[in-house]
Formats: sequence, C-alpha cells, structure tokens
Amino acid sequence: MEVNPALEEGKEEKKEEEEYEEREDAKEETLENLEEYYQDDYAGYKMQGDKRSPDEEDKERPIAMGNTLHEALVSQLGFLRLDEHQHQVGLQLVGSIESDGYIRRSLSAIANDLAFSQNIETSEEELENILIKIQDFDPAGIAARNLKECLQLQIDRKAPEESVLLARKIISTAFEEFSKKHYEKIMKRIGVTDEDSFKDAIQVITKLNPKPGGAGEELVKTQYIIPDFFLKNDDGEFELTLNGRNAPELRVSHSYSEMFRAYDKSDKKDKKLKETVTFIKQKLDSAKWFIEAIKQRQNTLMKTMQTILDFQNEYFQEGDENKLRPMILKDIAEKIEMDISTVSRVANSKSIQTDFGTFPLKYFFSEGIATDSGEDVSSREVKNKLKDAVENEDKNKPLSDDKLEKILRAMGYNIARRTVAKYREQLNIPVARLRKQLS
Repeated sequence: MEVNPALEEGKEEKKEEEEYEEREDAKEETLENLEEYYQDDYAGYKMQGDKRSPDEEDKERPIAMGNTLHEALVSQLGFLRLDEHQHQVGLQLVGSIESDGYIRRSLSAIANDLAFSQNIETSEEELENILIKIQDFDPAGIAARNLKECLQLQIDRKAPEESVLLARKIISTAFEEFSKKHYEKIMKRIGVTDEDSFKDAIQVITKLNPKPGGAGEELVKTQYIIPDFFLKNDDGEFELTLNGRNAPELRVSHSYSEMFRAYDKSDKKDKKLKETVTFIKQKLDSAKWFIEAIKQRQNTLMKTMQTILDFQNEYFQEGDENKLRPMILKDIAEKIEMDISTVSRVANSKSIQTDFGTFPLKYFFSEGIATDSGEDVSSREVKNKLKDAVENEDKNKPLSDDKLEKILRAMGYNIARRTVAKYREQLNIPVARLRKQLS
C-alpha cells in the first residue's frame, strides 16, 4: 500500500449510483491534482514486478518493547567512571558478549578488533581490568569466559554462609569432577566427611544459572507470536479461520479506476497524457495482481491447515499429545497436490491458536515408529514415554540408553539404542551419569 496508491485496505463494495455521481462531480478536480501528483511522485513509485520491502516479513510478528541484554549492559556501563578511551573499550567488550552471556573471544583478539576497526590501542591488561568491572553487572555471571568462571561470579555475590563457602571451594578446586558428578572423588579431594553439608553445597551450585544471558525477561527482547490461524472446537465441530490481522482485506482504489477510464477515453496524442495513462494502468494492474496473489496465498494456507486438521483430528479434539499420528510433509503435500517445499514453508513459519494453546505447525509433524502390533505411532508419543521413564527413574541409579531401549521395547516400541540417544538429546535430557543425584 505504501508503494502502490491504487491499492487500498477494505472490502470490495458494490457501486452505488449516488456515490458514483458524487465521484463524477469531483473527478475534474481529482484529475487536475493527479497531474501535479504525477510530476512530483512518478519516479518515487515502483512499477509491476517490484520486489517486496525487505522488512515486510518483520511486520507479521510484532516485537515486545523493552531493553535487550546488550542495551541493559551498555546502560550499566554508563554508570562506571570511565574516560572516553576506556568507555570505547568497554563497549567493545559488551559487544563481544554472546546471547547466552559469555565472552568466548580472547582478549588478544578483542584488542586486535579495536586496533583495526576503530584505531584504538589497548592492552590485554586494560581489557582485563575493564572486563572485571563488567562482570559486576547484572545479571550475575555475565561476561564470563567459561562455565567455571560464570558459576564463580555468581557464588561470589552470595552471603558467605557455610554451604556457599563449600560450594566455592568445590568449583575452584574440583570443577572437572563436579561436571562429571564424581561426588565421592570431590569429597576426598576437598576433605569433606559430612554428607549433609556436601549436599547443601551441591544444591547451591545447581541453583546457579549456567546461561546468564537468558536471565530475566526484562533484559531480553521478547518476541510475541501472533497466530496465523484460529481453531475453535464447538462440541466436536471445528471452526478454522485465518487471522485477519495478518492478512487484511484489500481492494483496488475506485478513484484510480475512474481516473484510468476518464484518461483512456480522452485524446492520447499528448505525450504527458500517455505517460499518465501508462502510470495509472501499471498501478491498477499491479494492485489487481497483488490482491490475487494474496487470495492464492490465503487459499494455500487454509488448504494446508485444513488438511493437517483432518489428518490429526483425534489430537485436535482433546489436545492429547499421545494422539498425534505420524505425519510428514509428503503426507500433506500429496493431499493438497502441492510441492513439499510449499508445505515446508507454511509449516516452518506459521502457527495456530487452539483451545489448549498456540503451536507452530511444525509441532504436528513427526516420523513414525513401528510397534509390535504392526502399527506406526508418532515419535512424539515415544518421546513422551522416554521422558516419563527418565522422570520416574531412581536418581541414584539413572537409566542408561541401553536400559531405556529395553523399557521402550517392553512397551511395544521397536526402537534402536541410537534412536533412544537421539530422542534423549532432542529432549535435552543429559546422559545417565550426569542425571545422578545424591540421596
């Protein structure tokens, strides 16, 4: 609409005689104004075949207002009493902090960045001194260079209670053993005999945040998803609709159509008049093409979502994850007679709001796993069973992948150990040794 004045938002309405007469009365004045408008803005508008604005897609999902982690850190940097040179060094360090809160680039590399990109000479010693100041910023643990340093920074902010002091000692002298949960080795190394005190110290460490960059919604720019579809279940009858905010109704401008008719009937010997008629026609053709393209897009979206709804009808009745059927992109592509790449684009970029939550469409796709009965079940169902088995395991003797495979096979799921390992990793469940807890 910004680049084509012949395109308007709103429903296409039937012409009323009275409205038509009023527009006829105002036509002469409008045509005169168009000549001036054409002279000023002709070069500013694009013709048919124009590419979309690069940020059109960004308008589909609004971003919540609020400070990013980087902005919050820069703000805190402003409270330090730094001179201009030190402030620029501090900005470079803050800019080197990754989304999870760590600085993984070496200080020598950061010094080189400053020298080459900003012609600022600094030393590793100066960088270290300013980095120490930044590590005092919120959230705790920010700007650490590794996990050990991250946990130490957080521990140092806690009150010096007995459990905290012991936790600090564990991290500083036995971090490798702690990361592998070799608790007996840790107790021997640091000379601890009281198991209760040791458990308290371990609990202090496990409550620390290993990814401080994700700490606190107030520090992170949150993206709110506006669903592309709405689904209502009225006693088993589904009502599927497209979100109008993501796809407003469009129409061709009546005034532009009338301008074209008026100019088209007039004497076209005048060169400027011919150019004006060409300009208007191009804008009208572009508007009609765009409206038709939007309609086709909406039709593709609705066909795809309706087919997914039909395929996963049992799931959408109650929202029970275990009732999801195995479904791949090819299943839907064949039913709607479109290319798999088309279904893939829809599945990866769209979402639906249901009575039991909002989900990306890719959530409903999963591979199939054969059962003893010869049926295929969704891999999501198998993952749920795997998750239940891990949650109910004896944490003193966590289940290995081999044992998890046997448990799933006993339930009737024909699954290999490597598949168990793959699903476990997809569920962010660590290996058995790292799931071990103290009794």
